[in-house]
Amino acid sequence: MAESPIRLLIVDDHPIVRDGIRGMFVGDPDFEVLGEAGDGAQAVELARALNPDVILMDLRMPRMDGVSAIKELVRLGIAARVLILTTYDTDRDVLPAIEAGATGYLLKDTGRDELIRAVRTAARGEAVLSPSVATRLLGQVRAPADPLSARELEVLRLIAEGATNREAAARLFISEATVKSHVLHIYTKLGVNDRAAAVAVAFRRGLLTLDNG
Repeated sequence: MAESPIRLLIVDDHPIVRDGIRGMFVGDPDFEVLGEAGDGAQAVELARALNPDVILMDLRMPRMDGVSAIKELVRLGIAARVLILTTYDTDRDVLPAIEAGATGYLLKDTGRDELIRAVRTAARGEAVLSPSVATRLLGQVRAPADPLSARELEVLRLIAEGATNREAAARLFISEATVKSHVLHIYTKLGVNDRAAAVAVAFRRGLLTLDNG
């Protein structure tokens, strides 16, 4: 008996990109494109309704980005495999997507044959990464993280306690501008974009503990 086709959901905020991806699969009996979404929020809605096997997900989209959509899919217990298909391969893009639960990460210059193989692989629940992304992840594993300085750790602890930049400056007897500089260095070293993410990553890496204070 023939296997059921792999059911796909295509998520990208550019209609012409969605059309191009759809065109790679339409006409192939091994695949069925169930629908398309223009942002992460719509992707979650359609995934709940259509129950796809694999979601081809862009990262940077309006309303809800790809990483947020993956987290919501996981929270809802939706079993679809998410294969990121994007133009971005920086640490700030790759690592959050993988940590959120993406099964694979490919770049949009991926050829048709490679993409089809990747979708089959993802549908089996196996990880698939473009070469540049795999190299980047290996580099993260092999290279020790840039450590935070003692002062940066002090600032991070105050951030975790909910202190504003001005309050942290007063506590540490330094200028507010200096605190802002430390915060930016912390973001860069931890690969995050905001205070909440910095605190979360710091706890996960053991830089902060509940008895720090």
